[in-house]
Amino acid sequence: MALQPVNRRSVPEDVFDQIISEVLSGEMQPGESLPSERKLAEVLGVSRPAVREAIKRLTAAGLVEVRQGDATTVRDFRRHAGLDLLPRLLFRAGELDISVVRSILETRLHNGPKVAELAAQRRQPEMPDLLNETLGALESEPDPIEQQRHAMTFWDHVVDGADSIAFRLMFNTLRETYEPVLPALATLMAEEVGRPEAYRRVADAIAAGDTAAARQAAHELLEPATGALLGALEALEENR
Repeated sequence: MALQPVNRRSVPEDVFDQIISEVLSGEMQPGESLPSERKLAEVLGVSRPAVREAIKRLTAAGLVEVRQGDATTVRDFRRHAGLDLLPRLLFRAGELDISVVRSILETRLHNGPKVAELAAQRRQPEMPDLLNETLGALESEPDPIEQQRHAMTFWDHVVDGADSIAFRLMFNTLRETYEPVLPALATLMAEEVGRPEAYRRVADAIAAGDTAAARQAAHELLEPATGALLGALEALEENR
């Protein structure tokens, strides 16, 4: 293991961060036992209560399993962790994980049309005004990064209109993952966020309660940029 003494100003957060990095990198494999609480405290240079609190967080995140009177073992995060792990998976060891980016794009293209369909089906009365206001801001915004922010706000309203807690939590995580890389994606996303008329078709279908049209319009909006981004990822993989 490559655990290092932590800065006491951020205990037990640093303890949690170091162990989760070891788990996600594969340095700690599923089924492997963590060092004892005493040993971790000694290696990291922190108190045992700080280690105990970090272990509680790791357990809640589905990354380790604590058995009474037994060792704490690493779990397979792919089977037990939740969406909150996604931002941490995007960058590992300082590098962008292309497989994670691909899965995010695939989820975006799959979920967007369904969310728009549900929003049309449930037709919340405030939705047309909210979408029109956001579209007005998008249409008048020249900056490509800010255009992306307005586009996210548009989808934020659509997700609210879908009235699905599962889609809401998924969107929250995807947004948290996506926001830090807005500048890097500006060129690839320009075609999508620069087409307010495509967003308008989604908004009109939702306002009309036309589920099929909302689903189709959302797919037509999201597919071009998704395809371009997936193509860019393939090229990046080939050049590595």
